Amino acid sequence: MTLRRKLLLVALCTLALPVAGWLYVRQMENLLRDGQAQALIASARAVARSLAVTGEGLPEGDRAWYVQPAQTPITVDGYGDDWAPLTPWSQPVGSRGKLLLARDANGLYLWLDVRDSRRTRADVDDPLVLHADHVVLALSRGDAHRRYLLASSGPGPLTAKALDPSVAGLPDSFAAQWQEDGSGYRIELRLPATTGLTALGVGVFDPADGGDPLAVEQRPLLAYSDALSAELARLAPDHSYARVLSPQGWLMARSGQLQADGGPQPGWFAALIYRSLLADRVQSAEPWMQDTPRLRSPEVEQALRGQPAAVWREGETRASVVLDAAVPIERGGTVHGVLLLEQTSRAVPLLANRALLGLLLTSFAVLLVAGGILLAFATRLSLRLGKLRDAAERAQAADGQLDGLFRRGRFPMSDAPDEVGDLARSFEKLFEAVGGYTDYLRTLASKLSHELNTPIAIVKSSLDNLEHALEAEGGVPPEAASYLARARDGTARLGMLVRAMSEASRMERAIAAAEPEDVDLREVVRGCAESYRTLAGTRRFECVLPPVPLPFHGAPELVAQALDKLFDNALSFTPADGWLRLELRPLEPGAEITLANQGPALPEAMQGRLFDSLVSLRDKATPGDAPHLGLGLYVVRLVAERHGGQALARNLEDGQGVAFTLQLHSMPRARL
Repeated sequence: MTLRRKLLLVALCTLALPVAGWLYVRQMENLLRDGQAQALIASARAVARSLAVTGEGLPEGDRAWYVQPAQTPITVDGYGDDWAPLTPWSQPVGSRGKLLLARDANGLYLWLDVRDSRRTRADVDDPLVLHADHVVLALSRGDAHRRYLLASSGPGPLTAKALDPSVAGLPDSFAAQWQEDGSGYRIELRLPATTGLTALGVGVFDPADGGDPLAVEQRPLLAYSDALSAELARLAPDHSYARVLSPQGWLMARSGQLQADGGPQPGWFAALIYRSLLADRVQSAEPWMQDTPRLRSPEVEQALRGQPAAVWREGETRASVVLDAAVPIERGGTVHGVLLLEQTSRAVPLLANRALLGLLLTSFAVLLVAGGILLAFATRLSLRLGKLRDAAERAQAADGQLDGLFRRGRFPMSDAPDEVGDLARSFEKLFEAVGGYTDYLRTLASKLSHELNTPIAIVKSSLDNLEHALEAEGGVPPEAASYLARARDGTARLGMLVRAMSEASRMERAIAAAEPEDVDLREVVRGCAESYRTLAGTRRFECVLPPVPLPFHGAPELVAQALDKLFDNALSFTPADGWLRLELRPLEPGAEITLANQGPALPEAMQGRLFDSLVSLRDKATPGDAPHLGLGLYVVRLVAERHGGQALARNLEDGQGVAFTLQLHSMPRARL
């Protein structure tokens, strides 16, 4: 990982500041919510106590039939189209029936849907009607009660039959509609508004289930109370929506409406920030719709058990939330209903948004400044280290000498007072020592060759004088002749070494002074290959050249000299029936010349030293033979480096020989 990335990672640690601030703002928002919830619960408790004192319109008992206001005109025809808006709030009757009650100015409407796929049919006047499918209705008005029987052997109108004696205020009979299909039957009827019923009993009898054919489920009738709504409107706080629910969750009264808090409305971005980062999950607004006739939420159930509850839900406007408080309405230790008080709150989101946005802006500014400073520091440090690296890479050339840039001045940044300056000064001292040692080694050969010429001449002349003296005294003794021959051979070999060291120094200077020119490298290699064919003798020689000319800017005489050295080296190791292969191919941005030959493999330990001076793998020469000085491959390396390339040696993959590669790049052109 680079320094920039590391320091950028350090800069990201400053994100702990906005995270801590975000947690603080969330905690503040929760505290504000809790405070507002407690305040609304206290207001709801006060209203609930006042309603319990007046007691007007509060339901008695926990079971009743709820009569909904008719939203559309209802036609009594036995079909449920008019009841569709009220169907979600149907009330169960026994195990098979569903009951709906509605009221308008024309009277009380009843819709009963019974699921029964196995029918036993009989008309209301049939003597066996009590053993067939039928419905018993019990109407109550105060203390007066009367039961009616409804049954039919087929779809159509029917007249309810009274089962009890006549009672004042209750009808002797009434009309109804009976409709049925394969899934069951439906009854629809209307009772006059003058009936004034206070309770209703419904009994659905199925012969398959058995039981009492005249049993009914008697419950009082509940309906929306205008008087209770007026009392609620007088007690409820301003800018709130209040509802009174029966123990079964039916709407008994309501007043007020939800109003937004004053002040500016937050934008979509602030709303998104609040809902995604600050607000705890709020409930959906759908179960709390104002026009629902029945509400059975967990908060209402908790209030019915005597414990107040509060919940936050989504509001109708953007970024607003609604606080709902549910408290029990108790009288005499009995819960008679639930007061639901609701208020819209935009103050909490606004305060939280302002705090969070301010924190985010401040944190972003701090993070931006800190990140910019660290990035600038990392960039400067990276650039300084990059200069130090480049200077270290350029300080020493391939031949071990220090380059001209380092010679003209001190090592870069060696004057800096920090740790980078210390490192630069250490590099400077190191390269000064390496440069001095390299210069010593570079001039050692010429110095030794100069210094050894005189001792070698003295030894050679001494051997000549010794031989002349022995011949003057009677000839060289046979036992001394071998020693004189060995001494002369050693002197000759030592002289060859001295001349080779001098030759190496001259070759280095000659190669460094060679001038480049524009040539076709393909023709240079072709010319060398033609001269090698005669030298190969019985060996197979193959030359592979590119099909098109290969322009090259370099020293062709140096390339030919390097190829001569490579061919001479390969020829000495190739058996008489072996093969040699010379190949030239383009290489961006220059060319690559490979000479492969059949022969022994290269030792692993010597592959990295083959191109050094005075290194040879050939057998040592016998006494009297000229020694091999190991300068050929050294010349190849010097030529490759003069052209900005390198010389490589490797064993062939099949193990049958070796390959020497000369990589050449075009030499830079001289600037005018």
